Amino acid sequence: MDTKIVRLGEGNTDEEALREAGKILKAGGLVAFPTETVYGLGGDALNPDSSRKIYAAKGRPSDNPLIVHLWRTEDLYLVAREVPESAIRLAEAFWPGPLTMILPKSDLVPKETTGGLDTVAVRLPSHPGARKMIEFAGGFVAAPSANLSGRPSPTSAKYVMEDMNGRIEMILDGGEVGIGLESTIIDLTVEPPQILRPGFITGEMLSEVLGKVENDATLFSVAGGQAPRAPGMKYRHYAPKGNLVIVQGEKENVVAYVNEKLRKARENGVRSGVIAASDTAAEYEGDVVKTIGDRRDEEVIARRLYGILREFDDENVEEMYSESFGDESRARGGLGQAIMNRLLKAAGHQVIHV
Repeated sequence: MDTKIVRLGEGNTDEEALREAGKILKAGGLVAFPTETVYGLGGDALNPDSSRKIYAAKGRPSDNPLIVHLWRTEDLYLVAREVPESAIRLAEAFWPGPLTMILPKSDLVPKETTGGLDTVAVRLPSHPGARKMIEFAGGFVAAPSANLSGRPSPTSAKYVMEDMNGRIEMILDGGEVGIGLESTIIDLTVEPPQILRPGFITGEMLSEVLGKVENDATLFSVAGGQAPRAPGMKYRHYAPKGNLVIVQGEKENVVAYVNEKLRKARENGVRSGVIAASDTAAEYEGDVVKTIGDRRDEEVIARRLYGILREFDDENVEEMYSESFGDESRARGGLGQAIMNRLLKAAGHQVIHV
């Protein structure tokens, strides 16, 4: 299969390209497209064959649910069997935007799209090009991130092409995305509602609208062998090709520990790398040291994380160490919670305390 790449124009609303993408999706094909979070791999959410194609293109287990993307809020009532008041309040507060809601699915949505579950994950993206494409596609696009299963989600079309060239019909190149982490997922079928995946819409923001909101027990621990209730709940996910370890502790202890590991790696002929904040990056002795930003600026860290993991692969880094980011925010449910969630999964929960 030849994969066509189209660069979207100013404002990301190139109507001709978006109409063509919609036509491909209506015909049962697959299109990768930019959203405000990461690039999505789209198929017709109401076509079981399209969902099967998504799983095949990604090499993704078919029990891992896909998110149904809408272009307008009222279509929520078509894909969900029940729409509670909590969903209406969240939609009014955060849609369009990076929030996915889990609701009881209607008969319109095939179980091939929901990973066999009786619930459906739904969101309305804020990216104007994505919404226009979804409209042209018929209004319901199933879209996980546009990467091979387990790999870091793509934040630019370059990495979509790396993973999906020859596997899908089209890639819409909208440049770098704005947020860089996947949408927050909240399960509204339980009481109190549970955050299944943290993201840009934080726990505090959700609590302001709903009152009490809990975190799923697996956000910072191993998910175990059960089928995932939402995307990204597998044990190792968002991962680079090499081995990543998170190192926590006092700054001096972290630097000393990591540098000792880096020296041993060099002695053994192993190419090594470090993810560090801007105030400590110069202190590391790795072959490749990536500065992720000022640790006080969590939005920049979130935007850079997946790109850095991909760059390590580009530079053939085999052994990686990362400082810990977002610990303080993790306690209060801020964006740092999402950063730490993704780092832990990328590292397969390998954490060293020094």
